Amino acid sequence: MSTNQSSLIEKMVCAGSAACIADVFPFPFDVAKVRLQVLGTATSTVTSATVNGTLAVTSPQFKGLFGTLVYLVRNEGAMSLYNGIVPGLQRQCLFASLRVGFYDNVKDFYHDKLPASASSNYAALMGVRIASGITTGALAITVAQPTDVVKVRMQAMAGGKTSGQVRYKNSIHAYKTIFRTEGLRGLWRGLGPNVARNSVVNAAELVCYDTIKDLLISYKLMTDNLICHFTSAFSAGFVATLVASPIDVVKTRIMNSSPGQYNGMIDCAGKVIQESGLKGFYKGFTPSFMRMGTWNVLMFVSYEQLKKLALQYKENQVTVKCAEMEKVPKKSTNPFGQKLDTSILPIL
Repeated sequence: MSTNQSSLIEKMVCAGSAACIADVFPFPFDVAKVRLQVLGTATSTVTSATVNGTLAVTSPQFKGLFGTLVYLVRNEGAMSLYNGIVPGLQRQCLFASLRVGFYDNVKDFYHDKLPASASSNYAALMGVRIASGITTGALAITVAQPTDVVKVRMQAMAGGKTSGQVRYKNSIHAYKTIFRTEGLRGLWRGLGPNVARNSVVNAAELVCYDTIKDLLISYKLMTDNLICHFTSAFSAGFVATLVASPIDVVKTRIMNSSPGQYNGMIDCAGKVIQESGLKGFYKGFTPSFMRMGTWNVLMFVSYEQLKKLALQYKENQVTVKCAEMEKVPKKSTNPFGQKLDTSILPIL
């Protein structure tokens, strides 16, 4: 994914724009994933009904990805599939632009630190890529954490309400409400598992995409074209989902929890095992993969195309400037120090 011809700002703008494009289409899968992940927690959405004079409280039972999507549309309306889309796009503008935009620069920085003997070693180069993905992923999510908290809270809302029965009118209202009731710590709730999750996901996505794309091109299986980008991106999405799902479940539960419900990542993970066993860490895997696989394809394909457009624009600007310079009359100086206008000299 090396783009030495693109500046840092260009890569950040292209990455942020591509991520926003990619986030819109598979977003309902992300909402379904969050609902499945928080299902069964003490703060998950409940419905109530009076049975024989007694208030009976039950949790909605989602049957897989499509069952969850159908339930949401029938009971909460089609717009519920896009709960949290605004903070989701805000998140991508920050998160993707930093993690993808800085990746090549950080990779070059780490590569320069390698000893000369290891600069061409495959294992060392792979280590540099992994370290770069972890670094940019951790940096980016630390900055974008408040947007992620608001996105998850709004995605977890059922009928317009979250677990604490607090209605968020919009993303701005959510930021203000969380800050007022929980302080700054509330906006950065779940930062630990989120840093762990996004460091792993970022490394998996970028390293897989980078490596698979290089292998396909170097072995001449494909050229640097749309099909190559699609294959590399889809593979990266599967690996990222497989690796990140356990951390993603813990992160989602902590971010959607009430104060004091969990005593950190280990406590939350232990409760997941108690409730559902190891398979609880892969609850919502199908929507996660469908969302992340689709997202990766749209993201990296859009990113590559936007970079090409930016490069073409720069080349066109250079061509225009060169053409304008050629139109300027050339002037020379004669031996007596007087400037001669060469445009009026006769052709010899």
